[in-house]
Amino acid sequence: MTRMHARVATIGAVLILALGLSAARGAAQAKVNVTGKWAFNVETSAGAGAPTFMFKQDGEKLTGHYTGTFGEADLTGTVKGADITFSFTVDAQGNAIKETYTGTVDKDTMKGKLVIEGLGEGTFSGKKQ
Repeated sequence: MTRMHARVATIGAVLILALGLSAARGAAQAKVNVTGKWAFNVETSAGAGAPTFMFKQDGEKLTGHYTGTFGEADLTGTVKGADITFSFTVDAQGNAIKETYTGTVDKDTMKGKLVIEGLGEGTFSGKKQ
């Protein structure tokens, strides 16, 4: 094998390896599916809570329902790879309060941060039931 052929073979092998790793990573991310009931633990400066969420994932689109300290509300969001973002607005004693959760999913668990507009921020962890 000539020197030129060896270089071409090496470059080809590196490209095939890179494409293979990229495809494997994409396949692993595509397997995230949060559909189902989840129990969360939430910690904020205003206190702690244990809301439940019912999620339905359709590709990257996320819909569902929140039940917790502030009552109940429908939610919308996205799941992109292992990243999840969702929000909902609750009516707390006549005041509309928007909550936004952003985090990461790892199989049957997730964790991240939340913002409760006008009230503060916090962290959350959740486990699929």
